Amino acid sequence: MRWPRWLALGTFLLVLVMLAGGSWLLIAYGTGPHTLRNFLGLAVIGTAVAVLGLVVSRREAVVGAILTWIGAIVVSLTARDVYYSADGVPLDDRVVAWLEESGWWLLAAISLLLLYFPNGRALWRPLPPVLVLLCLAQQFLAAFTTLPLLLQVLREVAFFGFLAACLASAVSVFVRYRRSTGTVRAQLKWLSITGLAAVLYPFVCLAEIVVTGDSGIVATVFGVIVLVSLPASVAVAMLRHDLYDVDRVLADTVTYGVVMVVLLGTYAVAAVSLGLVLGRDSAVVAAAATAVCALVLSPLRAQLQRTVDRRLYPPRRAALQAIEDLQRRIHTEQAQPEELESALRTALRDPGLRVGLLVPGASGFVDAAGTPVSGQQLVPVMLGGVQIGVLGSDSTSPAVLKAVAAGAASLVEVTRLRAELAGALREVEASRARLVQAGDAERRRLERDLHDGAQQRLVSLGMAMRLAQRHLHDGSVDVDGLLDQGVAELATAVAELRQIAHGLRPTSLDDGLHAALSAITQKLPIPVRLQIPAELPEDLATTAYFVAAEAVTNAAKYANATSIAVRVSQSADRVTVLVEDDGCGGATPRPGSGLSGLLDRVAAIGGSLDLRSPAGRGTTVEAVLPCGSSA
Repeated sequence: MRWPRWLALGTFLLVLVMLAGGSWLLIAYGTGPHTLRNFLGLAVIGTAVAVLGLVVSRREAVVGAILTWIGAIVVSLTARDVYYSADGVPLDDRVVAWLEESGWWLLAAISLLLLYFPNGRALWRPLPPVLVLLCLAQQFLAAFTTLPLLLQVLREVAFFGFLAACLASAVSVFVRYRRSTGTVRAQLKWLSITGLAAVLYPFVCLAEIVVTGDSGIVATVFGVIVLVSLPASVAVAMLRHDLYDVDRVLADTVTYGVVMVVLLGTYAVAAVSLGLVLGRDSAVVAAAATAVCALVLSPLRAQLQRTVDRRLYPPRRAALQAIEDLQRRIHTEQAQPEELESALRTALRDPGLRVGLLVPGASGFVDAAGTPVSGQQLVPVMLGGVQIGVLGSDSTSPAVLKAVAAGAASLVEVTRLRAELAGALREVEASRARLVQAGDAERRRLERDLHDGAQQRLVSLGMAMRLAQRHLHDGSVDVDGLLDQGVAELATAVAELRQIAHGLRPTSLDDGLHAALSAITQKLPIPVRLQIPAELPEDLATTAYFVAAEAVTNAAKYANATSIAVRVSQSADRVTVLVEDDGCGGATPRPGSGLSGLLDRVAAIGGSLDLRSPAGRGTTVEAVLPCGSSA
């Protein structure tokens, strides 16, 4: 339907006309400062409501048109007051009587909003025209001070019928809420927040009358808040109903609303009671009444928050209760911390909820089984100002997840530490298995190299020497040639044995780590900067050599680097080996690769190896070797 949008636009133009008329009256005839302030304030509010109506009409035309109408009524009422107060403007009694009853249209517009919210279709279709007709009758008949008996009866019927229609409009919201689910129910919850504020308005007026003797600034401010909150809640519900957790907002509104009513009542009772004894205007009365309210506030709010949460904010309460139950079962050894994810899924009725842990060595967040947690709406879990994990879900609201994250932080930390420990134990077992496999493979390689190389040459040398021995005296064999051949075979065998020994421990380390690494880097086409201390423990120097040699070789072969830096530093309890290049990055320690072997070699002496290799940003290999391991 396009006509509601055109109606909203026409109503907004009417708002502009009324603003211009009211401004002209103010400029041409002048009014008192009180009327001027009211006009400016209500004109701004009414115009803002009308603008919100235009925006909402793009999403839902009927609701937007009614909202624009509400803004127009607010502007018309404040323009009416300017008309009344303008100096020198002639007032017609019939016009004044008619305008005096125009305030009923604000209540009628709000009732129509309740009927058509949020989908633009009235729950009870006969009610909107009946409501409009009753409001017309109420304004027309109430404008007359004297009427025939029949019209007086009709006026009373119109009055009470109009109030009944307004009440039915409010009831329709409740009925629609009971029949709705999902988005519609969330939108109706936003509307109910304003309804709660409207219900509190009479109590605020009554409390101010009891305390001050008159309804003044407090009731006015609260009334303005109610007037502003209605279009604001409607706009949020229509445009961004998921902007905040409406259950949390509704529960807090109920809690603080009830607390305010109780405190106002407590203050009024205390002020009246003490006023009878000490005098109404005594400062002691105000101080004592305030002290009584302060004593009531804290325990009342906490208890009321728990009660309201159980009724209006069940997800948060259910999740926190599940956490408490799990903690109790853990203490009695009936459950494990890893059951947190399952408990929260059951409590929140969200089978897709994930608990992610920040475990060292993992590329991101993982669950207790080590499965990555990503691609969802993630809420951080903080403990002591440090993030230890996340809660992820596509259906549970972020506000609920935040509340649950705060309550589950200790369990997440315990689960994270247990996962870290389990991962470390698994890595130790895997590292031991890899070391055993590597040792077996190395022994087989040594056996093969010795058998195929030096052993064969030595066997050949022995046979040549035996042949020379047998034919030494008969001159039938060239002994000198055999000896020359034997010396050559012996030299070749020695060279092969040295090469094998170099694979176990480079002989260049005899001159220090700096000399050993220099022998490697001098053969590379890439400049390598070395910063290495003069003295290092023997076993640490060997490990540091293999770490640096592997990292430098990989950078030269695969990273397309233009520079490499090797820095080795020593402190009281550790030796740190840092190799950095400016290559393409993206390196990962694959099973069986040189980097994987380095992990095991470093872990074997109680150290740690960290690889940072973001794509396109170079690679950093950092090994931390504990000095205590050399003792």
